[in-house]
Amino acid sequence: MTRVLVVEDDPRLVRALAITMQARRYGVDAAPDGTTALRLAAARQPDVVMLDLGLPDMDGLDVIRALRGWSPMPILVLSARRASAEKVAALDAGADDYVTKPYSMGELMARLRAAVRRTEVTSPAPGTPHVETAGFTIDLPAKRVPRVHMAQLRRRLEADPAHPRHLITEPGTGYRFEG
Repeated sequence: MTRVLVVEDDPRLVRALAITMQARRYGVDAAPDGTTALRLAAARQPDVVMLDLGLPDMDGLDVIRALRGWSPMPILVLSARRASAEKVAALDAGADDYVTKPYSMGELMARLRAAVRRTEVTSPAPGTPHVETAGFTIDLPAKRVPRVHMAQLRRRLEADPAHPRHLITEPGTGYRFEG
């Protein structure tokens, strides 16, 4: 079952999307704000994120950037923002598609199916490492790295643990990898 994380602060729209997607056999999680979205994305590992840019606690572009720091999952932006610059900013931040409100449910579902198809075609086989450096490999699909605290990871993997180059602390978000 394809799992979709809907990040939208309008409960009526969330309900409509959830009913539509569940009727088409998608699993749905919902987040009313960016903080909850990032927490759910990390915990539930959705296949696709549908994201409104206008969130109560942070800008949707920040959510896109945070997700892109650790995940290649497709991100479909659903926004009332129609300006070309807004669309370009979202796509440049890492969104895969941009749908302006109001939209037809048929078109939205087609775009969702297309995103899932692209992911299925481009996803590496399970166990294929996504992140490699000269000193270590992180297998993201299998979620395999040493299961220890970040300081211990840095001591083992960084040339200079006091000045990490790869495992960077991201205040308010967690950690990110830089190659």
